[in-house]
Amino acid sequence: MTTALVLIDLMPRLIALPVAPHGGQDVLDRSRRLAAAFRAAGRPVVLIRVDRPNVAEQPPGSGFADGLVQEGDITLVKGSIGAFATTDLEARLKDLGADTLVLGGLMTNMGVESTARVASDLDFELEFVEDAMSALTAEEHEFAVRVTFPRFGKVTEVADYL
Repeated sequence: MTTALVLIDLMPRLIALPVAPHGGQDVLDRSRRLAAAFRAAGRPVVLIRVDRPNVAEQPPGSGFADGLVQEGDITLVKGSIGAFATTDLEARLKDLGADTLVLGGLMTNMGVESTARVASDLDFELEFVEDAMSALTAEEHEFAVRVTFPRFGKVTEVADYL
């Protein structure tokens, strides 16, 4: 089976927000290194961003961060907090033979956690890269990482994959 990297909502408009405990640019830089390691190992990289529903034009900075998407990556656009409800993410992962998902992105307790809960229900093994995600407050991030995520899988750091 396969381990896939799933990075959520690494978009300029979210990276620019005051997030904690890791700054948005730090999360992006670590996510780029993580994605490069997965690509070098021949493992799939899935990048997901959100479009606001019922909006004629998306706000500036709604695309993927510059240089994040590379040839061969899977890119999806969701219209919900979690990545499964409004995309074909499950089918894409099954086509890859993925059984383990390594999750990162913004926001820890929103997009990442919502995606993880459904992934767990779908029987994916989960790993959470603590330093490749952040939230609007350090408290929200820490609660998800220390209390919620260990109930669903393993909490890791970028260095564990390099």
